[in-house]
Amino acid sequence: MKVVLSNEQRAHNPRHFLSSGAPQPNPEVPARVDALLSGAKAAGLAPVAPADRCLDPIAAVHTPEYLQFLENIFARWQRIPDASEEVIPNVHPDRRDLSYPASAVGQAGYHMADTACPISADTWHSAYWSAQTAAHAAHLVLEGEDAVYALCRPPGHHAFADLAGGFCFLNNTAIAAQALRARHDRVAVLDVDLHHGNGTQCIFYRRGDVLTVSIHADPVRFYPFFWGHTAERGEGAGLGCNLNLPLPRQSGDDVFLAALDKALQRIASFAPGALVIALGLDAYEGDPIGGLSVTTAGFGRIGERCARAGLRSVIVQEGGYACDALADNLTAFLDGFSGAHRV
Repeated sequence: MKVVLSNEQRAHNPRHFLSSGAPQPNPEVPARVDALLSGAKAAGLAPVAPADRCLDPIAAVHTPEYLQFLENIFARWQRIPDASEEVIPNVHPDRRDLSYPASAVGQAGYHMADTACPISADTWHSAYWSAQTAAHAAHLVLEGEDAVYALCRPPGHHAFADLAGGFCFLNNTAIAAQALRARHDRVAVLDVDLHHGNGTQCIFYRRGDVLTVSIHADPVRFYPFFWGHTAERGEGAGLGCNLNLPLPRQSGDDVFLAALDKALQRIASFAPGALVIALGLDAYEGDPIGGLSVTTAGFGRIGERCARAGLRSVIVQEGGYACDALADNLTAFLDGFSGAHRV
């Protein structure tokens, strides 16, 4: 298996974010790349750099209005007297069918769901290459690779078509899934991150060609709060093509694996031609975010069961933050997946 990685992703280095109203050091830092790459190499993966496919795979998922905002907002923000060092919104619309503001402050509020996605001078560049990493991994699978791991950073599954949030700017998982649609009539997304993949869900919520399944900590008292509940099944052509499996806080391996069996049953019933795995390692019992209690050995079992779906797969890195076991958790997942994967 190959690991796709662009070193351009390291430039984005956010300083802080607000958690429960308090400023905290941002855990989504460039050092994640080193730990994850170490884990991928320990699993025997060969690194390759992504090609630049320009905006085509990104614009297939995100609106042009939003992409123009992301590319230009930092420079515009710096022209505001006494502006903060990073773009952080302080006002939000109460709905999204209002007129579009001309000001940088108004557009920041419109396009940023929360204060956990500060934008600096390097954010667009890193997010762009994170998206290219996912797109290239999907391209390799389309060219015949059975499975490819996309080491994407910053992550993406909280990004909507026109909205950043939760450390995410461009939805790498959705970009990979949409790219796979070039050859496959149906594609499934399986999100095993600690948090619900709300951006991915909403991008495909009214579509019947992409099944979205997410296993995550119950959002009734956990980020992202407003999405990820069991009643969310899709709408219109997408009705029945979304499945959420929220878990009680601190659930461990056995509870997670039982939910994974349900997820894989739904995926089998959808009969997709390819699978995108949104791999969050923040469900780990020692992750600084906290929430679930999956062990390192548990990630190996998760990888093994995902592989038994027998589908060509793109594994897209989502969460998983600084802790001593981050590299080992990735190695465990990839070893489990590689050992059982048969297409």
